[in-house]
Amino acid sequence: MEPNEEDNVLLPATAQITAPPILQDATSQPGFSAIPPVVPPSFPPPMAPIPMMPHPPVTRPPTFKPPVSQNGRAKTSDSDSESDDEHFEISEESRQVRERQEKALQDLLVKRRAAAMAVPTNDKAVRDRLRRLGQPITLFGEQEMERRARLTQLLARLDMDGQLDKLLIAQEEDVAPKEEVDDEVLEYPFFTEGPKELREARIEIAKFSVKRAAVRIQRAKRRRDDPDEDMDAETKWALKHAKNMVLDCSNFGDDRPLTGCSFSRDGKILATCSLSGVTKLWEMPQVTNTIAVLKDHKERATDVVFSPVDDCLATASADRTAKLWKTDGTLLQTFEGHLDRLARVAFHPSGKYLGTTSFDKTWRLWDINTGAELLLQEGHSRSVYGIAFQQDGALAASSGLDSLARVWDLRTGRSILVFQGHIKPVFSVNFSPNGYHLASGGEDNQCRIWDLRMRKSLYIIPAHANLVSQVKYEPQEGYFLATASYDMKVNIWSGRDFSLVKSLAGHESKVASLDITADSSCIATVSHDRTIKLWTSSGNDEDEEKETMDIDL
Repeated sequence: MEPNEEDNVLLPATAQITAPPILQDATSQPGFSAIPPVVPPSFPPPMAPIPMMPHPPVTRPPTFKPPVSQNGRAKTSDSDSESDDEHFEISEESRQVRERQEKALQDLLVKRRAAAMAVPTNDKAVRDRLRRLGQPITLFGEQEMERRARLTQLLARLDMDGQLDKLLIAQEEDVAPKEEVDDEVLEYPFFTEGPKELREARIEIAKFSVKRAAVRIQRAKRRRDDPDEDMDAETKWALKHAKNMVLDCSNFGDDRPLTGCSFSRDGKILATCSLSGVTKLWEMPQVTNTIAVLKDHKERATDVVFSPVDDCLATASADRTAKLWKTDGTLLQTFEGHLDRLARVAFHPSGKYLGTTSFDKTWRLWDINTGAELLLQEGHSRSVYGIAFQQDGALAASSGLDSLARVWDLRTGRSILVFQGHIKPVFSVNFSPNGYHLASGGEDNQCRIWDLRMRKSLYIIPAHANLVSQVKYEPQEGYFLATASYDMKVNIWSGRDFSLVKSLAGHESKVASLDITADSSCIATVSHDRTIKLWTSSGNDEDEEKETMDIDL
């Protein structure tokens, strides 16, 4: 029997075996008997050619020899260097962000260190310290406060670097003799000893204020406890009187814009000043007749105010002087000492002292009898503009272009309160007759009410559409508050809830100043339109008498 062709599979000698041969079962074919299967020889499965390697891939990783360069030195691959150094390059933007963060952190640490350092306030001491540190004692256009801030930053940076103590000690050993080292504390005083006259004035102010405060507190208790005193009815009547105010008369006050006005204590004389440097006294109630013309200032007059106890008045000017006059035009005193132009002037309630503010960053207290300067008060970082005295006479308030309002105790000379809230210069401050409220107005168009007891802002009045040039309380009980503004209006606000009572419109230019008579019957305003305007109530006299009688009963 011939074998089946399928059983005889011939393979060439050079052929690769791809699969083992498949043998068919002979019993499945007809005519064949069962024959035991022939087991073919086993061959390994075909595999793709594998490149030769120095070591087979076993449990340990293969070892590679570094390639050899032409000069015979071994080269290090990039992967090996990265694994050894673990160095990652950052982008330029990330590097700049990191540098900015480090710089901001460094500046913050310097500011914190500077805030905790004691730096002299006397300008001469600041210059000496800068000279000892090898720094220029002044830069072009640098002011006192800027020079002190530069010294503070310098000391803070040296302190952070650990060089300050060593440098200062070395400088002191070279400059100061050995026996004078103990006097270093006296080299940088933080206060200036005042004259004997200032001490006497403070004692007199303390005695005066104690009496006035006792009277004020006694009156407040009586108004609170007396059943016949109806405070709500009195406030309502005063606000109704203010709401009925209309323009009574108007007159030109000068050829130049007017800058200030003030009523005499009896309300029979109105004083006005202007940019021409002339101050005029007008006869009330029509301001048509001139009583006196005061001419002695060499530059523009900035403010005028009457004494609360005498028939005299004071004027301030840009010629750096303030002057004291009698109502007949006689010059009594000239107060000289400020280094820059004056802004405002105010009398102490006792009538014996005069306060002036100036663009030299100080306000000063003068004795009107001798003309002596009693107090030179620093504290504002920029020009001082507004000034006011409390009716008791114990406190004084000042405001300036540094957006601050400060309250000073005249009996001790300390700055007892600093009111921060205005975001622009503050031009005017005024105490309420109750003794514990202070009003301030400034370039941010706001009028703020500060409570001295709570030491914070009590109310914020969005008073005008332009800067507030002056604020003034009604002098009897503070029933209402009047504000003048460069938006050509004068607004009257309730002293209780600070709501708008009346808006007095009539000026054609900026309203520079205002004043209220002692009996609150008239308001005077002056403006850059060169006019004086008097505002009085237009209510019926019979109705007013009837309401007054009801209150008295």
